[in-house]
Amino acid sequence: MPRPLDNVEPVPSAVEGVEAGAPVDRAESPARAGDTEPDESPVVLSIRNLSRSFGDTVAVNGIDLDVRRGSFYGIVGPNGAGKTTTLSMVTGLLRPDSGTISVNGLDVWKDPAKAKKTIGVLPDRLRLFDRLTGAQLLYYSGVLRGLDGRTVRARVKDLASAFGLEDALNRLVADYSAGMTKKVALASALIHSPRLLVLDEPFESVDPVSAANVIEILQDYVANGGTVVLSSHGMDLIQRVCDHVAIIVNGEVLDAGAVDDVRRDGTLEERFVELAGGRKAAEGMEWLHSFSD
Repeated sequence: MPRPLDNVEPVPSAVEGVEAGAPVDRAESPARAGDTEPDESPVVLSIRNLSRSFGDTVAVNGIDLDVRRGSFYGIVGPNGAGKTTTLSMVTGLLRPDSGTISVNGLDVWKDPAKAKKTIGVLPDRLRLFDRLTGAQLLYYSGVLRGLDGRTVRARVKDLASAFGLEDALNRLVADYSAGMTKKVALASALIHSPRLLVLDEPFESVDPVSAANVIEILQDYVANGGTVVLSSHGMDLIQRVCDHVAIIVNGEVLDAGAVDDVRRDGTLEERFVELAGGRKAAEGMEWLHSFSD
């Protein structure tokens, strides 16, 4: 029986000495096997001079990014930094004011049908057909992506097992918890075995055990040639799991590259706070220490 991710073209970037499917701590296992390093792999996602405004508010201001095949790429930034707007434009959900987005060599806005076939999407604000059961939603997602019924049914079974959804398949998605809803949405994004997976806050409302399970699935996906771009507020998670990161503040990329290069001698959180202008919240609030009693 084929697995949902079997059609992803393998690349020689699997983590050396780690069995496929095993969780990988990037901080402990930075080396990748094979002759091709991630920075030499083909560019899967290319963003050039991307901009978007809402009225007088500039949400994204001239962003440039390259994401290579086999990367686990994190996007971080404070609330309102432009992360969701950027990812919405990347996946064809929001038209940019200017700039270009290329996925696997295809312009997302000039050749949307072909480009979107290679993308799996988990948006920030989930809008699922929640009057369907989990099984119906996954089946619909697969057929919508052009898969035949037999293949879809096999992949639904595999994905349900991988995400721990077997007992929930026959329940309405409307009755799912927030974490289960996130998992079935991620399963829907994976069912057509995309080459690029774009995830906006995939671990929000997901319990730690389920999050570890999802990370393992994503690491297996990346090790076998897939590419993940995700946004998250969890700096520790990004530093531990991702190999590359971009820090976006006020709609601009202030730093991007390999995680170890971006964080320098400190943690990723310390570097993020430095660039985002943090550590100033308590200035001028000495009165707070006077106490009312």
